[in-house]
Amino acid sequence: MAFKLLSSLVALAAAIQGAIAASPQLTRRVTCPDGVNTASNEACCQLFAIRDDLQKNLFDGGQCNAEAHESLRLTFHDAIAISPALEAQGIFGGGGADGSIAIFSEIETGFHPNIGLDEVVEKQRPFIERHNLGVADFIQFAGAIGASNCPGAPQLAAFVGRKDATRPAPDGLVPEPFHTPDQIFERLADASNGEFDEILTVWLLVAHTIAAANDVDPTIPGSPFDSTPGVFDSQFFVETSLQGTLFPGDGPNKGEVQSPLHGEMRLQSDFAIARDSRSACEWQSFINNQTKVHDMFQFVFHDLSILGQDIDSLVDCTEVVPVPQPVIGRTHFPAGLTISDVNHACAETPFPTLPTDPGPRTSVAPVLP
Repeated sequence: MAFKLLSSLVALAAAIQGAIAASPQLTRRVTCPDGVNTASNEACCQLFAIRDDLQKNLFDGGQCNAEAHESLRLTFHDAIAISPALEAQGIFGGGGADGSIAIFSEIETGFHPNIGLDEVVEKQRPFIERHNLGVADFIQFAGAIGASNCPGAPQLAAFVGRKDATRPAPDGLVPEPFHTPDQIFERLADASNGEFDEILTVWLLVAHTIAAANDVDPTIPGSPFDSTPGVFDSQFFVETSLQGTLFPGDGPNKGEVQSPLHGEMRLQSDFAIARDSRSACEWQSFINNQTKVHDMFQFVFHDLSILGQDIDSLVDCTEVVPVPQPVIGRTHFPAGLTISDVNHACAETPFPTLPTDPGPRTSVAPVLP
């Protein structure tokens, strides 16, 4: 189902692009009030100043820094808090990508899976206050801009016109790292009316290539999930496939399993989904496949970012998001590890052949503000 949907959308996008190319009237651009930028829609003009403000004052001049990582994480935690299943029972199921995690931060950042997000919410708040943009739009836009600073990332979708939340989402809608694959697959399918199946769940987890944990083990904040947290690459999929041998801090902690590298955090949920028969081969398929890393996350973020919203009422301003730099480096086994350290979980295809980095065994530095 996921691949048929993707093929249909690709064909539709190609048709639209062809129609635009054939019609000069449709490509007419407006000059923005700043006298510098132009846009395909006047509604996008306000985003240029917000983008520049974010890059200068939150992302350290356009870096793939801790705030960039947390801004991308915030997009998911806001958007996934929606449940048609609850609505069918007559219970409010949350509004999805509606900004509720920031509008009602005193409530939602207290939910267990959102612990630690209060910091990025408060760092973003001054930007929201000085720019005329809805909170829901801002959260998704800031995540897209932050990701654009990470080499190898796709240009993520940016829309304006979302309706902001008028009440907080209920607790229990954001997956936890100690949840089973069944729980996570069921939760994501519910949030997306069945679109986010086991395959697209793996696509969403591509975001963990630049992720780090602050609160799974509070003694080691900023612990990355792979050895290249500043690059949007496939190392996350390699390293979650390796045999765990140690805890990087004072583990085991709830939601944590052993990691193969000093300084690297491994979530129990990532470990389990990488080895689950429904998702293991899809997980492995991302290894040494940068095109897939790029394209699948670009696709799935688009749909994540509009959960609970009417896309027909939104304006596409993706053009304002910078096109990221190409990926840096090559897919590899970390120094000191080889194919013999792999927990091969995909019975259908062999594990990819990769080089091992030279030198002493890899140790991973934390990602700190």
